[in-house]
Amino acid sequence: MADLFAQAPAVFIAVAFAFALIIGSFLNVVIYRLPLMMQREWRDQCEELKSAPAPDLPEGDFNLVVPRSRCPSCGEPISAWQNIPVLSYLLLSARCANCQTKIAVRYPLVEFFTAVAAAVCAWRFGFGWEALMAIGLSCVLIAISLIDVDHQLIPDSIVVPLLWVGLLMSLFHPLAGAQTLFIAPREAIIGALAGYLSLWSVYQLFKLVTGKEGMGYGDFKLLAALGAWLGWQALPTIVLLSAVVGASIGIAMIVFRGRDRQLPIPFGPYLAAAGWITLLYGETIKNAYLDMFL
Repeated sequence: MADLFAQAPAVFIAVAFAFALIIGSFLNVVIYRLPLMMQREWRDQCEELKSAPAPDLPEGDFNLVVPRSRCPSCGEPISAWQNIPVLSYLLLSARCANCQTKIAVRYPLVEFFTAVAAAVCAWRFGFGWEALMAIGLSCVLIAISLIDVDHQLIPDSIVVPLLWVGLLMSLFHPLAGAQTLFIAPREAIIGALAGYLSLWSVYQLFKLVTGKEGMGYGDFKLLAALGAWLGWQALPTIVLLSAVVGASIGIAMIVFRGRDRQLPIPFGPYLAAAGWITLLYGETIKNAYLDMFL
């Protein structure tokens, strides 16, 4: 099988796309359930300290494995044929088979874009460990982005292991020839430290000047994780891309949609998108910038 993938890149890209559709389906579960699991834990901790009305959260066994996927509206379990990535959404005409409630289009979109991201990584890196790790990073960044959009938080249970995996990968640097992944341990460690401290410093300065918190600690940890994966040299590209895209979208939302300027805008998705682009084309972007201005 390995020889087939190595000799026929198109086959590897197709397999990566199909497999990532399944991963995307699981990411929908992570995006929905993990914040609820965290809120349940916080509620239980708060109830130990102070008696207060409990929020409306799922009871009983509830994690990323159990219970079976259910319709959020009627609670009916979703059968296997109703859970086929993208295809089931089309076959069901975007409605629950039991209560006919409309299914949010985001579910198939997450599955589809996860598959597209995996296919792009397979095409960019070719068959090997670099592609596998890039696909894994892409899936985690998708989950982090949508959780941050929904709840404006980046769970430590996702971003901290991502940081450690990035540092662990650096130990295999001498065994790999890729320029983007498996960077040297020194670059990974400095990247993690510089990634965290750079945004932390901006946060502290903004808070000192305005008295307000401009971003969350999850953003610091996410940039630290990206620094551990891609090295400290990639951080300026990531920060610049995320700042430009974030500012553009934020201004557009204020101007065209009348969004309140006081409402917080999650920064995690912009960091994640910038990190993914840098993963694929960081060296090309850096060289183009240097050629343009130097």
